[in-house]
Order: sequence, then C-alpha cells, then structure tokens
Amino acid sequence: MFLRHPLSLLAFALLTTACSKPPESAAASAPLMIAPEDLILISSKTLGSGPIITGTIQPERRADMRAEVSAVVLQVLKENGDQVKRGDLLVRLDDTSIRDALNSAEESARASAQSFDQSQRQFERQKTLRASGMTAATALEDAEVRRNNAQSDLVAAKARAVTARQQLARTEVRAPFEGIVSERKVSAGDTAAIGKELIKVIDPTSMRLEGLVSADKIGDVKPGQQVSFQVNGQAQTNYQGVVRRVDPSANPVTRQVAVLVSFVNGTQPNVAGLYAEGSVETTQAPALTIPDASLVRAGDKSYAWRVKDGVLNKVPLVIGARNARRGDFVVLSGLADGDQIMRNPVATLKDGQKTQFVKSAGTSPTGA
Repeated sequence: MFLRHPLSLLAFALLTTACSKPPESAAASAPLMIAPEDLILISSKTLGSGPIITGTIQPERRADMRAEVSAVVLQVLKENGDQVKRGDLLVRLDDTSIRDALNSAEESARASAQSFDQSQRQFERQKTLRASGMTAATALEDAEVRRNNAQSDLVAAKARAVTARQQLARTEVRAPFEGIVSERKVSAGDTAAIGKELIKVIDPTSMRLEGLVSADKIGDVKPGQQVSFQVNGQAQTNYQGVVRRVDPSANPVTRQVAVLVSFVNGTQPNVAGLYAEGSVETTQAPALTIPDASLVRAGDKSYAWRVKDGVLNKVPLVIGARNARRGDFVVLSGLADGDQIMRNPVATLKDGQKTQFVKSAGTSPTGA
C-alpha cells in the first residue's frame, strides 16, 4: 500500500512548478542587430537664420489672354497643361462680320486710290494749261482742292482697312511665348466680350517666390541674401533662392513688405500658386540637428535612441526650431557632436538593450 504524505506532495508540486517555468525570453537577452544604414551620425552644421518669409510660387512670365474683339468663340485648341510654342493658335473667334468689314474697307481704299489718281492727273493737266495761259487760276485751284480731298479720302480708307485687318488678326488668339496653358476660361459657343479672359499661358521655367516679410524685420533683408524655403506639397525638397528685390513700401493693410526671390541651383517647382515658407539667411551659426524621422515624441516631450558603447539608450531631448532648408530640428540639449542615433526607431526598442553590428541590413553575424 502506497502512502501519500502531504509534505511530499507539496514539495513535488513546487518542484514541478519551478521546472515548468519558462526561462527568460531569448529575445529579451539577445543583442539588437544594427547595420550601418540604421544609424545617423549627429554632427554640427552651419545653419542660417533670419526673418521668416511666406508667399506663393508664381511664374515671372505669364500672360492672361483676353478678347480684343467682341465675337463668339468658335474653337479652343489647347487644354490646361498643354505645351505651347510662341505663335501657336490657342483660341479662334468668329470673324464673319470683321472679315466683311475688312472687304468693305479694302474696296473703299481701292476706290479712293482711283479717285486720287484721277484728281492728281487733272491737277497736273490744269497746272500745265495754266503755265501756257490757257486756263484761269481758279480752275487750277479747284483741281488742287479736289486732289487734296481725294488724298485725304485715300488716307482715311487705308486707315480703315488697316484697322479691319488688325481686328481680323485679333480673332485668332496665339501664344506670346513658349510655355504651358495654365487655365482655360472659355469653351466653344461662349460670347467673348472685349476684355473677357480667354486663356492663361505661363512659362514654367521662370518660377519665383513672391513672398512677404514682417515690417519689423525688413531692415535685415537686402538684395543678394540667401533664402531657404520649402514648398507646400513638396516638403521633401529644400529650395534655395536669393533675394532679388525688396519693395520700398509696406502693404497698408497687413503692414508686410513684398520680397521677390529667385531660384538658384537650377531647381524649382513646376507648379504655380503653391504656398511656400522659409527664412532669409541673415545670420549663420553652428548647430546640431536631427531629422524628424529620428525623433520619438511622447506628448510634449521628445526623445532619440542613442547607440553608445554597444548599448541602446533612450535620451530625452530639448528641441529648437525647425530648419526650413533641411527640414531638420535643432537639438538644444541631449545629444553631442559625434553621437550615433537610430535613423528610424521602432516601438520595440528597449532602453539599455545590448547592440551588435552587422555588415548590412538583414545579414546575421557568424555564430549568431
């Protein structure tokens, strides 16, 4: 008969529980594999700072094509975004009445020319007769008056023909320069009164920043200064420009001063009307910066994951202003020149975790 002692059962249960308890997770004790491309070296950079400039990207060469004659739109040959060359036909207007007026003016000019020729010959004949004493002076004077009147009629008829010819040419709206159609305002069948907008053409290679600077900072802005800015919708690109002109007067409502900025380095957006914001680099100073993707935010606090002496640490940071040129944030404290931080930290990182370097991402070290 087998006796089950209570104390023996308790000891056996404790031993079984201890043996069945799993060891600490291997993942918790295993080092974090890091490739060189996973890290960013923090280094001091020379950053420019100065007055904030805001505005829109606009082409320097732009044309609002308007109707110069009152007529019905017959055809619109270009759409928004179409490339055009100088002289390309964009819009055709109805020229029926204008062509009739031109024909009438040309016929009148021909009749006036014939009348002038006749009156000129009559005047020359009377002048010859007067020289030989065969006609009175009054007859010569009458011939001269008729010749002068015919000449005036001819000049007026030619002017009417020229005007009608110009009006006829204006029924064909052509591109004034090479560029693209930015906005089509009419369609076939519309009535185009004089001055009505028909189509807009811009030169996308002539973009510039038409910005505004606060009046209390305008004293620091001068032509020739560098400008760093970003364009809405193209935040991944940092554009460089130079101040070309500063307006001599402020806006009476906003009290801001218009500043014209030209692009440099041959890089510019190809879309007009985009909002842009940056700063005029009036001063330069060294500073540490960190990319936005490397920042870890928790409420109003910011952190970075630093790798030092083979250990991963979560370091609290004090962040300054965002640099408009590079898109990075200035680090006021928390990191030092030469520190290495994680480029794109993930939520699974642990403070104090050991690290181990590998040659490249996805390559395991020998014996790992």
